Amino acid sequence: MTENSLNRYNFIADWGGARIGFSEISGLDIEIETVSVRDGSSPVDSGRKIPGIRKFSNIILKRGIIKGDNDFFNWINSKSNGNIERRNIVIKLLDETHNPIFIWQAKNAFPVKYIGPVLISDDSEVALEILELTHEGLTVSSAK
Repeated sequence: MTENSLNRYNFIADWGGARIGFSEISGLDIEIETVSVRDGSSPVDSGRKIPGIRKFSNIILKRGIIKGDNDFFNWINSKSNGNIERRNIVIKLLDETHNPIFIWQAKNAFPVKYIGPVLISDDSEVALEILELTHEGLTVSSAK
């Protein structure tokens, strides 16, 4: 690690709910699909690769369950008759003084999966809930 490397444990997500703190956020991935193209008159029996469309992974938000907070559940239940509430999501990686260093913005996100906690009778871990979001684009910027 270099002295300019950032720790990954200070972050927040503005997702439209009251609580912005999470135990884990993942899925901040962008992939470019490749397309093979070959001209029929080419003497070579293989194609060349060209870039196709961009694909974005689903974003996973994990957090501890708190009494009285049903925001995850309420958002996924906003679906009715083919419509669901869409939100722009902003995820910030923070430095040690909690100033934003990197910012990810997901456009028109909506939940596609809610996972409730695993309940175990002889375990003292925090009960976690998970919300999986799909979206229509991810931008990444460095804070100034």
